[in-house]
Amino acid sequence: MSQTCVRFAPSPTGPAHVGNAYVALFDYAFSRATGGRFILRIEDTDRERSRREYEELLLRSMRWLGLNWDEGPDVGGPNGPYRQSERQAIYAAHAAQLVRNGRAYPCFCTAERLDALRQQQMAAKQSLGYDGACRGLSPDEARRRVAAGEPHVIRLAVPKDGQTAFTDLVRGEVVFQNSTIDDQVLLKTDGFPTYHLANVVDDHLMGVTHVCRAEEWISSTPKHILLYQAFGWTPPVFIHLPLLRNPDKSKLSKRKNPTSVDWYREQGFLPQAMINFLALMAFGMGKEKFTIEEFIAAFSWDKVGAGAPVFDIGKLEWLNGEYIRDMSPQDLAAALRQGFLGGRDIDDATLAKLIPLARERMKKLSDFAPLMEYIFADEVSPTAADLVPKKKTAAETAEVLRKTVNVLAAVAEWKFEPTEKACRDLCEQIGWKARDYFMPIRVAITGSQVSPPLFESMEIIGREKSLARIRKAIGLLDESKAG
Repeated sequence: MSQTCVRFAPSPTGPAHVGNAYVALFDYAFSRATGGRFILRIEDTDRERSRREYEELLLRSMRWLGLNWDEGPDVGGPNGPYRQSERQAIYAAHAAQLVRNGRAYPCFCTAERLDALRQQQMAAKQSLGYDGACRGLSPDEARRRVAAGEPHVIRLAVPKDGQTAFTDLVRGEVVFQNSTIDDQVLLKTDGFPTYHLANVVDDHLMGVTHVCRAEEWISSTPKHILLYQAFGWTPPVFIHLPLLRNPDKSKLSKRKNPTSVDWYREQGFLPQAMINFLALMAFGMGKEKFTIEEFIAAFSWDKVGAGAPVFDIGKLEWLNGEYIRDMSPQDLAAALRQGFLGGRDIDDATLAKLIPLARERMKKLSDFAPLMEYIFADEVSPTAADLVPKKKTAAETAEVLRKTVNVLAAVAEWKFEPTEKACRDLCEQIGWKARDYFMPIRVAITGSQVSPPLFESMEIIGREKSLARIRKAIGLLDESKAG
């Protein structure tokens, strides 16, 4: 058996889409599971929308995810060039070969005629498609008009009877009637290939054995198989992954969900969590959390489902939080220093103290700065209502906080152990439940009823600022009592 070979072939018309990463992951895992080759090819034949800066963004996103390729525009290889815009002569030669063999033909129909044909077919409620007007031209006439410089495209001469079938490794046998397949354009008037021609020629010349792509390309597959047959080539094996969906089951789109891989990186999602989550979209591992190495070891197309997976950001956040809590403090500190400290210059010792306060509540790295904002703020803004426990009055709470200020001011060393002991001793003396006692202190210090560990926070905030916040809370309670 020949070595397996897959390719990831995105178009650089925008930032890398999570759907791109999803397909690339399955390509990568299959290639690594079989000891095969993984090619990255840039399909930049859309001259108006393709941009080199998008290609660079795409490569950066794939590297961030760890999906490294064996051949590509940046690493080279024996099958280059790896940008389709640099392979025009190859496509032109192959299109000419098909014309010579009678498997394709020049079409001189103008855009106006094609538009009129479309309107006519729509009005008559007929299937839309080219009517083959130029297919009947004699080879001599076609050559004469081409030689005269008349604008034209090259179309594939699709057989109008019979059927085209293929076996999808995920979906089983798929059959199309040839009568429903249009005489597709292979080469445009500007000499650039369409997706269909460039895709098939490149896959064949690069030795691609398995084509894995999104299910939206299923309808193009019979066109590609007919092209393989026209060239006399053996088609690769086809696999069509189910499309990622929004929670409402619509196709994943940026109108309803962030779709840029860069957005997830900038929000502080970890690459290993993204890989894990994308694998879960279509692969049955029997568990929800696993490494890419485990995914590769278990990889089989038999375990890939054809259902419509839901891209649930909430689940991704949960999974990302699990990975954050798996990180060592040193690794998490290094990750946070990659732009997630809220613009603050935090020394190593302080950051080491902050990480235990935040990590249990973090779902992504960008959560750190907001969670720790109360530590660095000059002051916080609690409300009197939040300060008062149920079944207690503002006056009672203010009095307890005054006693708390006194005992904390007397603590010899401002560390979390002695401050916590002093407060627990006071709580026992006054006879309050711990829940009722600590809640107004927490709100006074952090501005919220829910926060990271209280006394560890107070140690970092410092004695002066901590006592000032409690005194401010007392003033709020006194005002509310007076009102």
